[in-house]
Amino acid sequence: MAFIKKPVTGMRDILPREMEIRTALMNIIRDTYHRYGFTEIETPHVEHIENLQSKQGGDNEKLIFKVLKRGDKLTGAVEDIKEGKKGDEALCEEGLRYDLTLPLSRYFSANSAQLPQPFKALQMGNVFRADRPQKGRFRQFMQCDIDILGDGTNLAEKELILATTDALDRIGFGKYNYYIVINDRRILMELVKYAGMPEEDTDKILVVLDKSDKIGAEGVDKELAEMGYGEESIKKLRDLMDNFTQDAEGTRAFAGKIGSETALMAGENVADIIETVSNVPGRSIGIKFDPTLVRGMGYYTGTIFEIKLASFGSSVGGGGRYDRMVGKFTGQDTPAVGFSIGFERIMTILMDDETEGLVSTEKKEAWLLEKNLPAARQTEILAEAARLRAEGHRILMVWMAKNKKFQKENLSVQGYETIREFYKEER
Repeated sequence: MAFIKKPVTGMRDILPREMEIRTALMNIIRDTYHRYGFTEIETPHVEHIENLQSKQGGDNEKLIFKVLKRGDKLTGAVEDIKEGKKGDEALCEEGLRYDLTLPLSRYFSANSAQLPQPFKALQMGNVFRADRPQKGRFRQFMQCDIDILGDGTNLAEKELILATTDALDRIGFGKYNYYIVINDRRILMELVKYAGMPEEDTDKILVVLDKSDKIGAEGVDKELAEMGYGEESIKKLRDLMDNFTQDAEGTRAFAGKIGSETALMAGENVADIIETVSNVPGRSIGIKFDPTLVRGMGYYTGTIFEIKLASFGSSVGGGGRYDRMVGKFTGQDTPAVGFSIGFERIMTILMDDETEGLVSTEKKEAWLLEKNLPAARQTEILAEAARLRAEGHRILMVWMAKNKKFQKENLSVQGYETIREFYKEER
């Protein structure tokens, strides 16, 4: 049977030109985050299935690529299922990670004694979700995360927003007029109570609220009515959601209408972040309060944020505070907050547009060697190439083709401005 040439559905091969841009992009992001004191780490692609299915990952837990047990373990599990001793869940004990946050929390809980406090972590790596592939959305994709663990103040959020926007500006993303939207999960929880809706239904209500940018206010109200919530509660919610401004004072006023101590505290948290970040000298950061921002992960406990573009249908990054995640491993909660750049979505936008300035402008040379060069002559050429490479030159060395003109044309298309030819004797 012939081998299959196409990648697995949702996965893809990356050609040299795109890989060059990806590498340049990662290098700029990495360098920016290092300047803010983040330390790069790595976690395994495979995690314990119990961790992945801990009801912390929202809908992503429905998209896990599970890894079957092997050998005798698999045989034993199959027998147990046949005999009715266990269900299908017995077939696997591991899975591919669907994000970098849960693995980081496990990593921190296992290694905290050897890590600085607070710990500023940088992770860049592939994650996997059995999602429906579409433009800018794949089943294997790169995430670029920065997280701060051990700082319960909103200085951590401010640093994350400043570092992330700095990285985006350095890759030239500012021309797309991106902006940050921010909210606090505590405001959302208090909002449900304020409207007189059952607290136990909070998650269901927030799922509907999260659709505001897709189905509009009328669509949200209609869905809530269909779910059985009273007209008075829906109107109370709508009156509040339709009357606010997105600046710091608007945030405080919104929380003030809810009135609870928790809402006031959360509103002040968001307002302080907006005021501080938007007024940093030398920076122009668009940041807006958005009470419809929900974010689906079950582990968020406080501040949440996303990166938006008016010209792009979905967010290109996001994150938030998850102060109870580490405690799931250690029994003791640790404040934590993170921000993730949507690397693949940003790459999709950049590949559809100009990418000048990202890729190295160093001149590339191609050296064409005549076939059957004597060993001594090859040594001379290799020695010269080694010397120039040590000085920073980029040199491709290949055998000279019969159709030299066609070969040179292809090399020029690949960006090789200088093409040298080497023969058995100097010419």
